[in-house]
Amino acid sequence: MLLRSPPSVLHPVFNAANLPPLPAINSESILTQIFTHRSFYGRPNHVFEDLPHDPSPDNEKYEHLGDTVLGLVVTSLLLEMYPHLRVGPSTKIRALIVGNSTLADISRMYGLPARLHLHPAQAITLRASVNIQADVFEAYVGGLYIEQDLAGVQPWLKALFGPYTTEAYKRVREQHRLPPVPPPTHIAPDFMLSSPPPSPPQPRLTATAPTTIGHLALFNQQLQKANRIVEWIYADGTGEGTKTTPIWIVKCEVDGEVYGRGQGGTKKAARNEAAKEGLKKMGIEV
Repeated sequence: MLLRSPPSVLHPVFNAANLPPLPAINSESILTQIFTHRSFYGRPNHVFEDLPHDPSPDNEKYEHLGDTVLGLVVTSLLLEMYPHLRVGPSTKIRALIVGNSTLADISRMYGLPARLHLHPAQAITLRASVNIQADVFEAYVGGLYIEQDLAGVQPWLKALFGPYTTEAYKRVREQHRLPPVPPPTHIAPDFMLSSPPPSPPQPRLTATAPTTIGHLALFNQQLQKANRIVEWIYADGTGEGTKTTPIWIVKCEVDGEVYGRGQGGTKKAARNEAAKEGLKKMGIEV
């Protein structure tokens, strides 16, 4: 009988084109430890502390660190995507995003479980375990953080977890019996060049929850790779909303060419909407 992992709680559609590439780790020693499960050496678990000259060679410390880094990045991402979300719902959403089923699904997409060093007698069972699959992903995050610090981890994780965050937000919103998230208000292509007519009075724009977060990090990453220069230009109507819910409107120019426009309740949310259009212009569907 084949052992199968349970389906992921969150499962947005990814393919080779839009799955953010796995950042490379250059240190062979870190890589070896990331993919070494504690069963491989069979060391006892009740030891309080390793000896300085004989540290544990398995990935548990990296996994522990990676779990913390994931929590930090996902919490930061939630604040960017849904700045008005209260702590209670935010905690539920984060738990869905970083749950073992979701992390195991991501781990399998990157092929991490296949690289694990396991005790031969337990290899089949352990490799099929959702918990072990999630653990090795967390260990990779921890190892990457050790080598490259937060700057090397955060852009990748934000681009990766953007779609998961959107889906988790929708699910928790449904649990609270709230209506579906409204689509973003369409922005006319020439909004930067024309003024609204004096009459009849135009309805005020209302800030909507951003639905495309995660695109900004990926957009910036692609531009950096191509050595392109991006400029964000805000419209004259910046801050036109109420004092507590301002509306920001932005145009994105890359090397002088307009790549996208967006609006949102924060500057970052507006840039994120513009970044989505920019990615489409670059031929990247997300």
